[in-house]
Amino acid sequence: MGKLYDFDGMFDERLSKYITEYGTKYKESEWEEVIPELYNKFGDTVVRAIGKTPREYYAGMSDDELVKTLRAHIKQSVPVSEFLCEAIENRDGCVELMLPLLDGSEDEMTYAIGILGSDDAAVPKYIDIISGTGNDDLKEMCTDYVKNKADLVKDRALALYRDGVECERMMEILSRVTERDEDVFDMLLTAFRTDPDNIPMHASYLAVYGDERALPYLLDTISEEGITYPEYQELKIAIETLGGRYDVERDFSDDPYYQTIKAHSASETDIFSAFEEGEGDEE
Repeated sequence: MGKLYDFDGMFDERLSKYITEYGTKYKESEWEEVIPELYNKFGDTVVRAIGKTPREYYAGMSDDELVKTLRAHIKQSVPVSEFLCEAIENRDGCVELMLPLLDGSEDEMTYAIGILGSDDAAVPKYIDIISGTGNDDLKEMCTDYVKNKADLVKDRALALYRDGVECERMMEILSRVTERDEDVFDMLLTAFRTDPDNIPMHASYLAVYGDERALPYLLDTISEEGITYPEYQELKIAIETLGGRYDVERDFSDDPYYQTIKAHSASETDIFSAFEEGEGDEE
């Protein structure tokens, strides 16, 4: 394993000098685009003390050295540059070497999830993390990736749902299953019919799953007198997503959420009207 270099720290020093010299050249909004461009360029700039560019430095390492270097950076609290993560991501041989980090510290897990993404080899481990006792941020990261590969974990997700483990996340994952499955459909439909406190969430899952057999149930629910405006909106979207229609005019003038939206819209209209009326006053 090579020496640990704080390339981000080196970049920050150069950036500080650059801003001092060219600070007035760009507007604040423009700096948001300029800085990433400068960082990318820095990756191909020779660092005198090393005699290589940051990308060349990591390119000279083996797969094993790259992963060991990442772990060392994390353990010794040396900032991890995007160039190191980029080098690992570009090596197919690093996938298996990165998997053990998913059982490591929270920082190791965070970097491993970010680098491995939705790689098939990592997906089963992500389900372990989601169903475990870790923090919600890591679970959310894993859920986002598992959704893209839901078919790989369908049976496991169903079993966890039936055991009452992270039910909402399991429904979110299972709604993305592309292979039609009666157990998945029955689970999503039953959840929709038996949980009146979360109608928008369940309606959205049925819409994502895409089975038009859910339409009669969605139409029955949207026709109920007691539904709220947010529920109505999500149900209508789900119905239309599945190819149905609901054109009945409903009165939600007493709904607090509807009143808030209407008041906000009216406020915006007043602002723009005042602006338009003020145009041409100064001549």
